[in-house]
Amino acid sequence: MSDPGSGPAPPGSEPTPPHGAHGRPLSRRQKWASYKDSPYFPATVLLLIVAAAAGLFAGSYTYAMANPTPHQIPTAVVSLQETARGRAFVTAMDEALDTSLHVHRYDTGAEAREALEEQQVFAIVRLHGAGVSLDVAGASGAAVAQLLTESAVKVGDRLGVPVSVTDVKPLQKGDPRGLALFYISLAAVIVGFVGSIQLSVHARALTPLERIAFTIAYSMLGAFSIAAVVDWWLGAVDLPFFESWLILAFTMFTSGMVFTMFNTLMGRWAMLPTWGLMVLLGNPSSGGAVSWPLLPSLLGHIGRWLPPGASVNAQHTAVYYQGHQRIFPFLVLAAWSLVSCTVFWVWRHRHPGGRDHMPQHAAAAT
Repeated sequence: MSDPGSGPAPPGSEPTPPHGAHGRPLSRRQKWASYKDSPYFPATVLLLIVAAAAGLFAGSYTYAMANPTPHQIPTAVVSLQETARGRAFVTAMDEALDTSLHVHRYDTGAEAREALEEQQVFAIVRLHGAGVSLDVAGASGAAVAQLLTESAVKVGDRLGVPVSVTDVKPLQKGDPRGLALFYISLAAVIVGFVGSIQLSVHARALTPLERIAFTIAYSMLGAFSIAAVVDWWLGAVDLPFFESWLILAFTMFTSGMVFTMFNTLMGRWAMLPTWGLMVLLGNPSSGGAVSWPLLPSLLGHIGRWLPPGASVNAQHTAVYYQGHQRIFPFLVLAAWSLVSCTVFWVWRHRHPGGRDHMPQHAAAAT
């Protein structure tokens, strides 16, 4: 037996475990606690989240855009159904579009054109000599205009009625498919919340007021950069520069503050609801890539109440329907911004950032 006072144990010898601990296996609870405290737990959670997000991302865009189907296309009809020929044409058009024609009747062409300028209708059908005239608005959706044109021509051939088609609101030459406004709005949404993420990572010591101020600053500069590149450098779209700039800046700020709100409420998992709201749900339903009448009906209604849809709506009107801008998309952006800023400010002590006044438990959370 060795003497306890003879000095340290030889190198490589194992320390004697406490009495009763020899060969005792860890319980399931202890194993789970050990696993949760290890880096493998959050890594595994992220692995599953990324896999699910990839499928949801592909699924949401495919569901909304892969096979556009008409749903309630608002169409102006000018004194057409007073004649047998007019009634037959409208009925045949509705049948060709699977009863998706939502008819609005007007007494004069001027009233119908005003409704088109206000984006209340997507096309105008009226008598034209011995035939029918169809005015479409490519700017309201290239796919909708194409669908209406093809259906009208086929119906006219079948009924023996001459049909003349005119695009009274054509898209700009640099953007023949009408996707540029969707892409610049998408850029504003994504860069908006990515900027907020970077502030949380690299400038976490900012106070709440400073965080809001820097969100405004990068939104203004980022929006200017987007508009300048698309308009001045690439010449893809002739923007009403100041109005488009402010819409993009408003979009970026709203997106950034939405992430900040979720970061306050959920800490490091804030990206999940932000990505789900703005990208998985908001962008496919925005009406930018596929116009609202061709989206699944539920998405077509939801999209207008989300920041991406409001941004596309405001930008689209600013570019193609100048003088007919509506307040609704700005109210949507303002409501999301106000709610996000209010939540952040009221519960700012929970946000994993700030300095001096910030509680220690909040400083440690990420």
